[in-house]
Amino acid sequence: MPPVGARRDPGTSLRFYIELDGLQEAEFSECSGLQVEMEVMEYQEGGRNGYVHKLPGRLKVSNVTLRRGIITSDKLWEWFKKAASGRIERKNFDVVLCDEQGQERQRWSFQEAYPVKWVGPTLKASDNTIAVEALELAHRGMQLA
Repeated sequence: MPPVGARRDPGTSLRFYIELDGLQEAEFSECSGLQVEMEVMEYQEGGRNGYVHKLPGRLKVSNVTLRRGIITSDKLWEWFKKAASGRIERKNFDVVLCDEQGQERQRWSFQEAYPVKWVGPTLKASDNTIAVEALELAHRGMQLA
């Protein structure tokens, strides 16, 4: 527990990295889809017209999308290509949020992920922006580690 009066700032979203199969992949510029939602089942009871029962259902997890500037490595494309040809290779990965000193502050762990979508860059001659690729991953579940 921090000392009384110690300041604890929230983590900033700009310091993060991805660990894929135990290897640190730091070149991602964006990670989205860190979301878990509980489905709600509605049940109407006969004779009770004033309300509808709302019962907890299954957990639903969102796909995770990773974005990065195109680099010379084609590991992600090869992983997607294997999955697209029917050779699903599931991998565990973590999203790690760091503090200002680069120390781990929070970790989200995903199990048995595999690529379901790859998006290439938007190329426009009049733009001077970085060419970005995106990889969308389906997974079995997320844990806050």
